[in-house]
Amino acid sequence: MQELAFYRKYRPAKWDDVLGQNHVVGVLEKSVRDSTVSHAYLFVGSRGTGKTSVARIFAREIGVTANDLYEIDAASNRGIEDIKELREGVRALPLESKYKVYIIDEVHMLSKDAWGALLKTLEEPPKHVIFILATTEFHKVPETITSRCQVFTFRKPATSILRGLVEDIAKREGYELDGGSAELIALLGDGSFRDAEGTLERVLNFAGKKSKKISRSAVEEITGAPKTALVNDFLSALSGKDLEKGMGVVKKAGKENLDMKLYLKLIIERLRFALMLKYAPKMETEIKNDLSEDDLKFLKSLPAGSLNSKTLVALLDAYQNLDRAFIPELPLELALVKLLGDLESNQD
Repeated sequence: MQELAFYRKYRPAKWDDVLGQNHVVGVLEKSVRDSTVSHAYLFVGSRGTGKTSVARIFAREIGVTANDLYEIDAASNRGIEDIKELREGVRALPLESKYKVYIIDEVHMLSKDAWGALLKTLEEPPKHVIFILATTEFHKVPETITSRCQVFTFRKPATSILRGLVEDIAKREGYELDGGSAELIALLGDGSFRDAEGTLERVLNFAGKKSKKISRSAVEEITGAPKTALVNDFLSALSGKDLEKGMGVVKKAGKENLDMKLYLKLIIERLRFALMLKYAPKMETEIKNDLSEDDLKFLKSLPAGSLNSKTLVALLDAYQNLDRAFIPELPLELALVKLLGDLESNQD
């Protein structure tokens, strides 16, 4: 029998399993407890944030069995005929439960005519039917629909939450992640539980039974993530006020065809740690969990005063500009010139 993918194997099954969405879970849990369930909900959030999982838990909590739970993918069932078929189905009473629950995923994909047909059902829904609509693109959902739903926005989980998740799953699978590898997998997840779990699964499958302890360098090799040395070399260039060296590092990153957004994110994360060590040294114990001993030693060795909040702001601006840059390296190169160019001119 084929092994379940991690995102299915470790899918939340009860309220306590849901991570990072307390603002949603709290309200839904109370509505179940107080019997104030609405007839229509709209779950909004980027992919992999738990919208469908929460919808299933909610259905289960109000006593809906599998035979009265219907999941529809609007990406492949987007036409008016599909919605007309749904409208006919909602009229029938539940088979085993008090309610029938319809979860419509990627609801923004419905056609204009399909929206109109769905609106008629939402305006006068049967008492035994509850709709849970889910979307990654809220702006594409007509206002006439949103006004008839209770809207819940799912937040992207923080890196710390994703790190805790992948550490827990790895442990349950019989592996151990060092702090640096767990942090990198969480960053690669980019605010998605599903992507973080998928990355972890790929890493553990590659590692196999040969090694039960996964290092950051192993994760870098398996995923193609920027190597720590390239991140540290960039920070060394900044701290040493060496524009030529910095440009060379960025050029090397470009030649290796790295994802510049991920590369810059790793630089910013490492710079943040350096500033925390400088201005809040008591946090070193906490930071240790996210870095190897060598990386911690490197950050502590950076000259005091060479990296500051101005540096961090310039890099954050560069990160915001990456999506608009037709040359991926350009925002990072401009940040270097902005931070170190005047110094070079003064030396001349």
